[in-house]
Amino acid sequence: PKPQKFLCSLSSMSSSTISSSTTMAAEVAKEDQMVKVQVLSKAHVKPKKPLGRRECQLVTFDLPYIAFYYNQKLLIYKGGHTEFEDIVEKLKDGLGGVLEDFYQLAGKLGKDEDGVFRVEYDDDMDGAEVAEAVAEEIEIAGLMEEEDTSKLKELLPYNGILNLEGLHRPLLAVQLTKLRDGLAIGCAFNHAILDGNSTWHFMSSWAEICGGSSTISVPPFLDRTKARNTRVKLNLQPPSEAPQHATSANGDLTKPDPPLREKIFRFSESSIDQIKSKLNSNPSDGSKPFSTFQSLSTHVWRAITRARQLKPEDYTVFTVFADCRKRVDPPMPESYFGNLIQAIFTVTAAGLLTANPPEFGATMIQKAIDMHDAKAIDGRNKEWESNPKIFQYKDAGANCVAVGSSPRFKVYEVDFGWGKPESVRSGSNNRFDGMVYLYQGNGGGTSIDVEISLEANAMEKLEKDKEFLMEA
Repeated sequence: PKPQKFLCSLSSMSSSTISSSTTMAAEVAKEDQMVKVQVLSKAHVKPKKPLGRRECQLVTFDLPYIAFYYNQKLLIYKGGHTEFEDIVEKLKDGLGGVLEDFYQLAGKLGKDEDGVFRVEYDDDMDGAEVAEAVAEEIEIAGLMEEEDTSKLKELLPYNGILNLEGLHRPLLAVQLTKLRDGLAIGCAFNHAILDGNSTWHFMSSWAEICGGSSTISVPPFLDRTKARNTRVKLNLQPPSEAPQHATSANGDLTKPDPPLREKIFRFSESSIDQIKSKLNSNPSDGSKPFSTFQSLSTHVWRAITRARQLKPEDYTVFTVFADCRKRVDPPMPESYFGNLIQAIFTVTAAGLLTANPPEFGATMIQKAIDMHDAKAIDGRNKEWESNPKIFQYKDAGANCVAVGSSPRFKVYEVDFGWGKPESVRSGSNNRFDGMVYLYQGNGGGTSIDVEISLEANAMEKLEKDKEFLMEA
């Protein structure tokens, strides 16, 4: 059977896993792409002023993601009157400024004398990687219509690169691509050192500096050990039950995953209001209203479960990667830099989920989220620390729907000085059957873009589901 989870001892995994990851990256590069992108040059950007040696231990909230891939974000902007070379220089100059505060992104992963992972920064390190590229044949309109992230790969750095490779690669890579009528900013962040909240805090701060501010309005809170200070030594080795040559950090390479399709479903403000008000129209005694997130999540979970045509007795798991900054005790500031998320799971039978009214699934999601308080977080951490498991990026459960990102992130407010982005997308890394990304809608208000990866046959059914599409 394909191993679902595995323990980690870094000595052996750092050679075998990295080589398989590098092979995957090479295969990605060889794929026949629709997008024609020419990389012109690569450089490195460091903080503008010397900071000396800095070290910061990775903590229990960070370590499970060491065998995920770099987290990729793509922002597409309309072109202005500024020359591409001037834009590149402005972005690199602003990056050097913002890295004075976010210097961990200019460092590398390392280990201390006890083998505990940490982020290390020193002035003689290379810094963040910045590539310049050109794709004169590509227009923004074509990218806006493109559903499949594999077609966007050439606009993003570090496809198929594991976070573990941050031991000898930059923790942030950026690719600036000149389009026929605009600019694509592709970023790859090492997910072992930061979550979505910190990613967008960094992006908005970078934009602030590029916009002419001499300082950022909200400096990052960099002491991770205030959230958790248990020192955990990881032993990274591939699972023994799979042949050595056929194992990588994302499972058994001899069994290809079913082909996935991706699609963005755009829910307008009125659609969101309709989903939420319908769900809250029959409140039971003592119940609290369902939030926008709980309402939309239920809508998506039920629809994907219908599209998969599961047997009534098949389990289906709903997973949300929840921000724990305000849940931990003591609470951490919003500006906490690192991973401060935990996966919250709830499970039921497919037949129960689809046969019952939507309130059934929504109540399960609401209870799971409400119960995940400081005590539950601490219990989960202690359990993991006693038997550390490094998860595959797709270990979210059977027939799962796993929600990442958040419409709370102000992704369309990242303005470097030439307007807001036309489109914001996730890259192809860390995608699996049932992965859902929620983004603030470009239309503003409470509109939400739902980016779904699904097995191709199920996606075909989802696209025709009038109840899901709000066409019923």
